[in-house]
Amino acid sequence: MTQAPFAITPVPPADLPRTVGELRASGHEFRTVKEELRDNLLTRLGSGEPRFPGIVGYEDTVLPEVERALLAGHDMVLLGERGQGKTRLIRALVGLLDEWTPYIEGSELHEHPYHPLTPAARRRAAESGDLLPVAWLHRSERYGEKLATPDTSVGDLIGDVDPIKVAEGRALGDPETIHFGLVPRTNRGIFAVNELPDLAERIQVSLLNVLEERDIQVRGYQLRLPLDLLLVASANPEDYTNRGRIITPLKDRFGAEIRTHYPVDLELEIALIRQEASLVAQLPAFLVEVLARYTRGVRESPSVDARSGVSARFAIAAAETVAASALRRAGLRGEREAVARVCDTVSVTSTLRGKVEFESGEEGRETEILGHLLRVATAETFRARLAGLDLSGFTDLVAEGAIIQTGDLVSAEELLDQIGTVPGLAKVLDRLDLGDAPSPGQAASGIEFALEGLHLTRRLAKELTDDGRTIYGS
Repeated sequence: MTQAPFAITPVPPADLPRTVGELRASGHEFRTVKEELRDNLLTRLGSGEPRFPGIVGYEDTVLPEVERALLAGHDMVLLGERGQGKTRLIRALVGLLDEWTPYIEGSELHEHPYHPLTPAARRRAAESGDLLPVAWLHRSERYGEKLATPDTSVGDLIGDVDPIKVAEGRALGDPETIHFGLVPRTNRGIFAVNELPDLAERIQVSLLNVLEERDIQVRGYQLRLPLDLLLVASANPEDYTNRGRIITPLKDRFGAEIRTHYPVDLELEIALIRQEASLVAQLPAFLVEVLARYTRGVRESPSVDARSGVSARFAIAAAETVAASALRRAGLRGEREAVARVCDTVSVTSTLRGKVEFESGEEGRETEILGHLLRVATAETFRARLAGLDLSGFTDLVAEGAIIQTGDLVSAEELLDQIGTVPGLAKVLDRLDLGDAPSPGQAASGIEFALEGLHLTRRLAKELTDDGRTIYGS
């Protein structure tokens, strides 16, 4: 089981009630998980506070549907291709829970002190009265997650008879002989099943009672444990609809089916890369735009299998790979700063090929297709950024016989020494958001982008050497 991505569980404040008597005296009221989510969501809706921090591109599409499902108290299924942030969104729901919630100290199922479920907890509550010990659970501990795999068992999800407890002399039908599974242990929280269609159909049956009757059945006898949780599942639409791997009664028990998607426009794709990529070198804005356009081009290419999709992780990994190439050059050439250039983008066509599923007829052409799409994305960015500018300073330089060598092992200083003073360079760098006083690495990055754009728009010759260098000019 995976918990929500909090690094360290905080320590409960010292002034929280420690017995059920103190809890009642404090005015605490019991709410179900779904009531809690509804109330906290309404509070954030009213205050304007962000409801789902870190979720990009869903503000006008997916999030309103999620909010309606939460307000209605519905369990939900998120349908979407890989890399659309389904798990990220599910985990973000944890932020709508109360920061701290009370439970009976020592309870496996985190039973609320006002509503004990198991026979053992009810006995303790009756015997202790107002002195029943109360512990506090942080919201990060109220999230459970299971990746559905064919070998997942009913015991994993729901529970099974514990042979050790039976061997101790307890009756086989005694509820206290049960070792509870992941779902009951997430009682009073949020439980997520990722890739639900991969769960064997006979295992899916075990979730029927959890979703509707809110009780569980183990080894032929039924436990009336009214579980209090929100159940959320994710699925790929191809599996969900075409393979028919989700049994119909289970589909019917989810109150909401929500379709996710990739970023709908270029700006959102760029924002996602900037938010998620962990960069080890400077990646200028125009190169982020190139990679965003590239990702969208790969997604829309007829040579790529649209059913499997192209994950957002493709764009993120591409940005990180390009930055790493710049850092490698800085290390090898002794540069004081690492700034990515167009030459660094070439590496993504081979290193990220495994992240893309191609149509069967394109076998053997994968790198060629990705390389073509990268050149298209670079040309589109060049037109969007530098359209209308006078770039004759670059073409005149080459026309006068200059040969400009660059590549992923050519330092910024080497490239700038070949260029010298170029009329109109300041305007180019300004259009590329490199500022009035760019560093040598930033200036070299802008110059190389302009040269590559001129080549792609057929205004400049280019040649690739055997040792991996690029030569602009003849």
